[in-house]
Amino acid sequence: MSAAPPYSIAYEDEHLIVVDKGPGLVVHPARGHREETLAQLLAPQLAGGEPERAGIVHRLDRDTSGLLVVARSEEAHRRLQAALADRQIEREYLALVEGRPPARSGTIEAPVGRDPRVRTRMAVGGANPREARTHFVIERALPGTTLLRLRLETGRTHQIRVHLQAIGHPVCGDPEYGTAGMLGLERQFLHATRLAFDHPLTGERIDVLSPLPEDLQAALRRAEGLS
Repeated sequence: MSAAPPYSIAYEDEHLIVVDKGPGLVVHPARGHREETLAQLLAPQLAGGEPERAGIVHRLDRDTSGLLVVARSEEAHRRLQAALADRQIEREYLALVEGRPPARSGTIEAPVGRDPRVRTRMAVGGANPREARTHFVIERALPGTTLLRLRLETGRTHQIRVHLQAIGHPVCGDPEYGTAGMLGLERQFLHATRLAFDHPLTGERIDVLSPLPEDLQAALRRAEGLS
């Protein structure tokens, strides 16, 4: 009996699919991850863009769970990429972070580039930095940690994780930018919980939610129990 695919379909029509991705799944082939990517698992249904990552409009880190949209045609892919570039696709995340930010809401604006010392990491500044902007609001204050709701205005690699580390509140369990294994986590506590946009061909408003996966809910319960 084969294992269940590490994703589910949150919305689909003839033009696009909103995927709810599980942790551990790489979105498209890249150095060190050539097989069993989301792009390959969905390949017969996707179109648009580069052949090796056909249909992929944006991505999530391997161990970040939640929602992303993929295209089923060249036209849908082109229009979705244009909407993303124009910041017309709303992407909201939930992250549990160490400590508590000094304000209930705010914007982190700092360019992100490749870490010159560790090639697998990104850093504020870094090599060839690009502008990056992340908005946050406190969802729930807990003993020693804070649940944040974040909205991406740009989409740089590791953006949320790097930005939160930069303000002194790294994502709980983050093995690259925080404290691995915190609260029993086997990955960073980061989940793409909402994706909203106007359908690229019909104009219909698409607004999809994804609840926190069980492993993150369990970590949240542990965080709530600390005093």
